[in-house]
Amino acid sequence: MRLTSAIACAGLLAGTLAVAPPAHAAPTRYEAETAPAVCEGSIDNDHTGYSGSGFCNGDNSTGAYAQFTVNAGAAGTATLGIRHANGTTSGRPAGLIVNGTTLQTLPFAATGAWTSWTTTTLTVPLNAGSNTIRLDPTTSNGLPNIDYVEVDAGGTTQPPADTLYVAPGGGDGAAGTESDPTTLTSAISRVAPGGTIYMRGGTYRHAQTVTIAPGDDGLPGDRTELFAYPGETPVLNFSAQSEDSANRGLAVGGSYWHIRGIVVERAGDNGILLAGHNNVIERTVTRFNRDSGLQLSRLVAGAPADQWPSGNLVVSSVSHDNADSDGEDADGFAPKLTVGPGNVFRYTVSHNNIDDGYDLYTKDDTGPIGAVTIEDSLAYGNGTLSDGSQAGDGDRNGYKLGGEDIGVNHVVRRNIAYENGKHGFTYNRNLGRMTVSDNVGIGNEERNFNFDGGSSVFRGNTSCDSGSNDRIIGDADGSNQFWSGSNGSRCSAYGGSLSWSFASDGRLVVTFGGRRLTP
Repeated sequence: MRLTSAIACAGLLAGTLAVAPPAHAAPTRYEAETAPAVCEGSIDNDHTGYSGSGFCNGDNSTGAYAQFTVNAGAAGTATLGIRHANGTTSGRPAGLIVNGTTLQTLPFAATGAWTSWTTTTLTVPLNAGSNTIRLDPTTSNGLPNIDYVEVDAGGTTQPPADTLYVAPGGGDGAAGTESDPTTLTSAISRVAPGGTIYMRGGTYRHAQTVTIAPGDDGLPGDRTELFAYPGETPVLNFSAQSEDSANRGLAVGGSYWHIRGIVVERAGDNGILLAGHNNVIERTVTRFNRDSGLQLSRLVAGAPADQWPSGNLVVSSVSHDNADSDGEDADGFAPKLTVGPGNVFRYTVSHNNIDDGYDLYTKDDTGPIGAVTIEDSLAYGNGTLSDGSQAGDGDRNGYKLGGEDIGVNHVVRRNIAYENGKHGFTYNRNLGRMTVSDNVGIGNEERNFNFDGGSSVFRGNTSCDSGSNDRIIGDADGSNQFWSGSNGSRCSAYGGSLSWSFASDGRLVVTFGGRRLTP
């Protein structure tokens, strides 16, 4: 089976819509791939000419709608533009439903090709505040491909007082408005708890670690936000750093932050070090760093266990092509060594890192870490970089779940390990009682499932085309189909090339041979 990745990393970077500075408000664009938009289908990018990072390719059925949540400063009539493409020879009509009321049926005539985008413009009544606009197909052919909607409600807008804007050319002493942006380090020092920093697109070149210090916290009910400006891709580039364990890219020691839509690359060590508590890391990309792309560990050597990072969520994020010079340490995601309880990885993708996809290593010096949950995620091609090169003696596992006979009861569920250079899922001497359920291992070089010790519970796992027979010690019942020389009946669902993308709500969508499925 040949692996093909369905989207580029930039396609992950969906943010929320910023508010413009005082002026007549230009039309506000709402991309189909950006939450809270809903696409009953998939977000694709195989037809050029779209805006943002993709478009909504709805399922071919009635009821497979696209929905947008838009805002208006006051009640009244707004101009609505719907950008779409229809490469068939017949119309794809859909009901236009605004705030639950069907206003009319739009014909969405053929546009000549799927790459020929056009805009249907009309007026609609909107309420003050939040409004829903739904396109509901009336035939089994479904919708045309939907790129975005634009709303011009007129009037003026004001930015929130606690919002700062940064740009690659910003100045430390700048006001931090959209027209006079500041620097990222200045904005971090100035943002109010619960405030927002919008990063404009472009490359931010740093030679020193950008740090969110402990105590520089958001609020339990209102996280401080570090967001990509909507439709743009900010890239934090640390190529000026030398390879050194002190040279992280972005170090998050604060708590209650929400970081979304940024790329962190080429740091001298970790791309992102996540060391605080109750943070959300969403739709980020960590790539080409010289240690693990995103690592959870304590910020300061010797910090006691009650200060280890806890309660963090990493969601809808990707880490790839991270490689250290020895080829032994750079994982995709690494919650290891000094990690507190309650950390979750959900809808994440780790591929083509020089060491492991996910590394939950423990050692005697620091003892057990808190239990980690990894769910609905994907690891493939680890041990080999995207250019085909290999280096050193990396472990090359998809999911490495322990170390040095220390028992930790991790939860590993509904994940896929595909064609990694050693094992798909391995206990790595974790003698605890892990929950390992509904995972799929396919074509991993040595074993899909390698559990030589402990008392883990195995339910509903599937193993196909393993390099050698799976090894299972623990509580395993007949719901599993482990590999012992031949494929089980469930393996027929996993034939053909693997592709993946993120749905508009951030869920990871995986297909095999074009068939959409979950693990």
